[in-house]
Amino acid sequence: MKVNMPMAVTAADTIKRTITGTIVSWDEQGNTSVGPTVFAKDSIEIKPVKLLLEHDRTRPIGKMVSHNVTSSGIEATFKIANTMAGEDALVEATEGLRDGFSVGAQINEWTNNKGVMQITSATLDEVSLVTDPAIDSARVAEVVAASENEAPKEDSDLATADSDKPTEGDQVSDTTAPAPAVEEAVEAAKVEAAAPKPAFYTTPRLEFTKAKYLENSIRAALGDDDARSYLRAADNTTDNAGFIPTPQSTTLINGVANGDRGFIDALSRETLAASGMTFELPRINTAPTVALTNEEGAPSETDMGTAYISVDVKKFAGQQTVSVELIDRSSPAFFSELVRQMEFAYAKATDAYAVTRASATATASTAKAGATAANYLAFFANAAKNCYTGSLGFARNVVVSPDVWAEIMGLNDNGRPIYIASNPQNAGGALSPLSIRGNVAGLDLYVSRSLSGTGDGSIYVINPDALTFYESPRLTLQTNVIASGQISVMYYGYAAVAPKLPGGYTSNDNA
Repeated sequence: MKVNMPMAVTAADTIKRTITGTIVSWDEQGNTSVGPTVFAKDSIEIKPVKLLLEHDRTRPIGKMVSHNVTSSGIEATFKIANTMAGEDALVEATEGLRDGFSVGAQINEWTNNKGVMQITSATLDEVSLVTDPAIDSARVAEVVAASENEAPKEDSDLATADSDKPTEGDQVSDTTAPAPAVEEAVEAAKVEAAAPKPAFYTTPRLEFTKAKYLENSIRAALGDDDARSYLRAADNTTDNAGFIPTPQSTTLINGVANGDRGFIDALSRETLAASGMTFELPRINTAPTVALTNEEGAPSETDMGTAYISVDVKKFAGQQTVSVELIDRSSPAFFSELVRQMEFAYAKATDAYAVTRASATATASTAKAGATAANYLAFFANAAKNCYTGSLGFARNVVVSPDVWAEIMGLNDNGRPIYIASNPQNAGGALSPLSIRGNVAGLDLYVSRSLSGTGDGSIYVINPDALTFYESPRLTLQTNVIASGQISVMYYGYAAVAPKLPGGYTSNDNA
């Protein structure tokens, strides 16, 4: 089980690019993802982790560089990456816009004290920069920041003495503007040298008019607010759109495929034999018997009978044909991403095939599932009985469609949720929309996109020993098409589903 505990940022240093704050406070109650929670003193095992943005693992902005365990909690410092997201995070922390820490921890041991989770053992999983900490008064207490073009100085008097000297970057040679105009601008700006410098500001990205821009750059460096206003106007994205580059992120958005195989995960798994497109499994059809026998009576005798199950091996393959120029001139990440997307397609195809093989031989439950907690509990109880009588093995898993999953999540039996995410007890608050793995009526629950709706074929209760998925290693074949200069990439593998004991898995077909 994982909880997220928000805390507060206490300092942000834009020169060193660090953010510091308390990430855990001992014995202080906070509202986490599982409800009211308290971390006992020294209850968290610390390891170097990444700093995320709002608990999104696809948006890391830094990493932990140091931590200090105190009597009151854990303080940590994070080095922020020199990226656009990292720069935004420093600005937001400095200006109090996103100034909270939220720690994500894997919970090992805990107790329930009047509805409050008392955590006694946990492992740090990640830390995130968030908008709102758990304690509203816990905000940024100190900001150490400076302009991008300023170097840190040890002596404040030295900084004042040198403040009227333009930096090397300000000495720009410009043949289109007369030199006296620049000199007058420098002299006019010196009278304001005593004006206080800002703690933090962002330097301009574009030149507008060279002479005027240089003049206002010098004035802005000396603290002139009007000059800064000019620079902001010169930086207007509408008037100067042609000068602004459009960067492209390397993060790929993919809302159409993933590698989930919920149905296959609920089955037993074995490696496919290296040869042959069929294989056979021996199965006992008739078992020997033993009976109560009188003295000198003849013992019970029944010949054991066996038969073979023939299992077909199926090939699953996909192909992509791309130009040789795309492979040669694109980022090396392109080919890796291409293969990864083909892996996702392979996962979807094999999971759907496993459902097809199971549906052909599964028995049906006589109880009706759906709508109410009572109906679902009755269905699971009847399906578990069918699995045991049909295979002499116990049902351990249940696979449901996303629609059934959504329906079950909202049901409770006299106040007790019938579906829990990972706790050993039906504790309220343990469930979240991320819980595609959990437990319902004692069965491990899996969600499969290969199932749909809430009607027939949307639920399977399974004794995993009764249905086995066999799979070979997945292979990639790459060939060149000489005539066109293209490259064909094939991703393929072999798999089989063996219905060893058809009575050992039950669906809601015709229920």
